Amino acid sequence: MAFLKRQLYRQVKGPEITHEDRSFLVFDTDTKSLYVEREVTHLETGRGGTVAFQTSTMDIAVYLTQGGQTAGHRELWRLLRALFNEDSDGASGET
Repeated sequence: MAFLKRQLYRQVKGPEITHEDRSFLVFDTDTKSLYVEREVTHLETGRGGTVAFQTSTMDIAVYLTQGGQTAGHRELWRLLRALFNEDSDGASGET
């Protein structure tokens, strides 16, 4: 199973990495599916601290309609515009 991933967004909060939020555009080459994957990691930095790690996947349209416009949303829009740029090959949307 092969996955092609491109990072859309990364945010780290805390004096030492105590919270990290990352989003990726993912293409699964086996199932031929394209989606957004979000990884959130939280580290409790006290004695005996714990690490919480959560991964979720969502359809691209769902990701783009979530509240707010993050750097990840802007990067995905940029990639989509570049992918479907009609001026690049003169195709004008024809298939």
